[in-house]
Amino acid sequence: MKYGFIKVASAIPAVKVGDVIFNTQQIEEQIALAEGKGVEIITFPELSVTGYSCQDLFRQQMLLESSEQAVMMLLDFTRKLDVISIVGAPVIAGDLLLNCGIVIQHGQILGIVPKTYLPNYSEFYEKRWFASAQDLRDCEVRYAGHKVKLTPDVQIFQTFDGVQFGVEICEDVWAPAPPSNKLALAGADLIFNLSASDELIGKHHYLKSLLSQQSARTMTGYIYSSCGFGESTQDVVYGGNALIYENGVLLSQSERFSIEPQMVISQIDVEKLRSERRTNSTYVNAQRNIKYSVLGGQFNIRNIEADPTENERDFVLEREVNPHPFIPTSSDMNASCEEIFNIQLMGLAKRIVHTHAKTVVIGISGGLDSTLALLVCVKAFDKLKMNRKGIVGVTMPGFGTTDRTYNNAISLMQSLGITIKEISIAKAVTQHFENIGQDASVHDVTYENSQARERTQILMDLANKMGGMVIGTGDLSELALGWATYNGDHMSMYGVNASIPKTLIRHLVNHVAESGVDEQSRITLRDIIDTPISPELIPADENGNIKQKTEDLVGPYELHDFFLYYFLRFGFRPSKIYMLAKKAFIDSELERVKISDNDPDSYDEETIKKWLKTFVRRFFNQQFKRSCLPDGPKVGSVSLSPRGDWRMPSDAASAIWLQEAENL
Repeated sequence: MKYGFIKVASAIPAVKVGDVIFNTQQIEEQIALAEGKGVEIITFPELSVTGYSCQDLFRQQMLLESSEQAVMMLLDFTRKLDVISIVGAPVIAGDLLLNCGIVIQHGQILGIVPKTYLPNYSEFYEKRWFASAQDLRDCEVRYAGHKVKLTPDVQIFQTFDGVQFGVEICEDVWAPAPPSNKLALAGADLIFNLSASDELIGKHHYLKSLLSQQSARTMTGYIYSSCGFGESTQDVVYGGNALIYENGVLLSQSERFSIEPQMVISQIDVEKLRSERRTNSTYVNAQRNIKYSVLGGQFNIRNIEADPTENERDFVLEREVNPHPFIPTSSDMNASCEEIFNIQLMGLAKRIVHTHAKTVVIGISGGLDSTLALLVCVKAFDKLKMNRKGIVGVTMPGFGTTDRTYNNAISLMQSLGITIKEISIAKAVTQHFENIGQDASVHDVTYENSQARERTQILMDLANKMGGMVIGTGDLSELALGWATYNGDHMSMYGVNASIPKTLIRHLVNHVAESGVDEQSRITLRDIIDTPISPELIPADENGNIKQKTEDLVGPYELHDFFLYYFLRFGFRPSKIYMLAKKAFIDSELERVKISDNDPDSYDEETIKKWLKTFVRRFFNQQFKRSCLPDGPKVGSVSLSPRGDWRMPSDAASAIWLQEAENL
């Protein structure tokens, strides 16, 4: 395991019912293939050694003894292989016959897990042949040349790298309280399910929903293998399902109804799963029941450690990494965007009603952030059945305002039918420069911030005068980088964009442009999307174009949003974020979403490294601005609100993070 990833596989071998020699050979072929691909754990279907549909043949001593001999063949075959294999076979324990998963590595049986819940309804009648783990008492059996302890207890297996996993079998996951609940709460990062689920109309969709929910509920990687072509079709058909989930997300799946053997492989991020568990207090609290049960003697947890692997392999990330983790991946993008807008507008609507505000005041610059905030205001006023004239859009041209942004601001306010006010800040800021002794020809931080604070003062005082409140326009990306003037655009009475990153803002504005406004507004919105991002605090160039481009100064927001997501959401270290970023932006086969002409075509390793260091430095240095943010609605899984998701001392040192970033 490196960077927290473990490679797992779910296999569907060819099978002949009752032909244990053929079945074992097929299993061996797929184990060898998995070993060659660097798989660390592979699972096979339920009763894969014999075939699931043997029916009363399971009462034949010949079949039972032959399957045990077949497992001995597998042990001999795997003697020099590092991969951990989980196969299904019937196992005799005294007077009981158990449907088991057998965990094998380096020619040794690490453990045998009996099935707990036996289906005995409709087309299933397993109780005719098998006993449940609930019928089992602790015992030691001699099986395939090994002394093995059989127990109904929770059994946790552990790889040499410390990844913990458990096994459940088919119907177990369909039970109201699956064994995987206890396995996960006892520490299992991964759950392997050996299954033999037949195909019925609609069942496949339900199965995938069930596995996704169980993976999400237990915060595990869930690896599922169900038998396919070759099983008896006397009364039912087995289509073959190999599915791999990570915390509810489907990573890989096989083709159903294939007549060829299949194997799906994926890398599961165990480090991410553990981060999710540590963060989720509900999960931590649920673990108490497991601990108390152990202490109370209700059941035991048996830990089994695998051998160290002999062959070290170079790590290659084989999963695709989404370069835009904040942008919804739902098949219905419009529905996702509408949901986000509804969260924003409902937050604002409640604040308007609660404060009895007659108006809302918002600075309109012709940029993305103020545009989204204005669109939210319009939607909120429409929802409350208030006249849009109660929205006061204020354009405040200054030393760096260009014709393009000014004209877009005026055009958008006109087409949306709000109240327009224009207040130039040039004269007031010039007077302020005289008062504090600032040379107006020196375009330093004082020159820039004086303009931002003057604009905020105008908005605040105007809101007081008109019985309204100032709507903040700053976004999540700016808050992360501290790209806001303290007590300037940093401050408002309600910040509707506070948890919306810059990359998502573009998509939200584009969504409205394509589906929710008149033609004139659409044209304006499209030009706003294509306008370079800028605070416009430095005079334009000789051609009147924007000279001060934010992304030239602090880096591409596309990269910073990627860094922010993995830094905050999962607490990843710089080296892992860098590795993921290289996969997402350099090596990925996924097509990057580009909706603006300003989006760069590509990045190289040095560019990613440069801006990652900038992100780390600015994120730590600018925390003081996030410590006193105005209210605003949380929209996604990442927020920097000091009252919600992120509490950090303003004087925290960034040394260890920066050192690792420097050494990349």
